[in-house]
Amino acid sequence: QVQLVESGGGLVQAGGSLRLSCAHSGRTFSSYTISWFRQAPGKEREFVAGIRWNLAGTYYADSVKGRFTISRDYTKNTMFLQMNNLKPEDTAVYYCAADSRIGIATMRNLGEYSYWGQGTQVTVSS
Repeated sequence: QVQLVESGGGLVQAGGSLRLSCAHSGRTFSSYTISWFRQAPGKEREFVAGIRWNLAGTYYADSVKGRFTISRDYTKNTMFLQMNNLKPEDTAVYYCAADSRIGIATMRNLGEYSYWGQGTQVTVSS
């Protein structure tokens, strides 16, 4: 079993920064893809960024490219999302998700993920 716990959300003014963390425990993540999704009120959950635990390459939604950076710390079993130049439209609950069956082609599909965290709220004021 895999457990994911997000932290780091909060309230920030437009143009500010936040760093989200996703700590995982349970199975080893050597073949896993771990991603961030977000869901704003009244909207569908959408892909934000993804990374494959033991492979190079990071992947982003167009709306966050150049502002957000996904990374991982092997020693801490933790994934991060550095969010800079935040905009009010970034306001959402942010979730991390993981699974071992996912490649680049399907990384953006939330239905591919079996494991989800509880979410952390990010609010950006104008």
